[in-house]
Amino acid sequence: MPHGKTSYVCLPCRASYKQPYDGDHERRCPRCAKPLIHVGSAFAPPRRRDTASWRVLSVLLNAGIRFHKSCCGGPGYRPRTLGEVRERMAYAKATGEPFARALIRYEVP
Repeated sequence: MPHGKTSYVCLPCRASYKQPYDGDHERRCPRCAKPLIHVGSAFAPPRRRDTASWRVLSVLLNAGIRFHKSCCGGPGYRPRTLGEVRERMAYAKATGEPFARALIRYEVP
């Protein structure tokens, strides 16, 4: 049985590639030759011209958040707009909660 495919992203090119996962060896972007980021199998890429969504994705990936499937479905909540990211950043700063945890919080109190 073939291995399942997972997504890899190149942020400078705003491109996503589905490739089989066979270990943690480095993959390179076919366009710019920079390293690809392994984002997980539950990733749905935004359109290439949607710059705001790619900025949000960049913040998530740089914070260490990925899109791996959990036991009960998808990866859980991920912010989709810059406003949601700013709201969670302010919450993390005010409460001292780690930034990555605040980003995946479904609701901010």
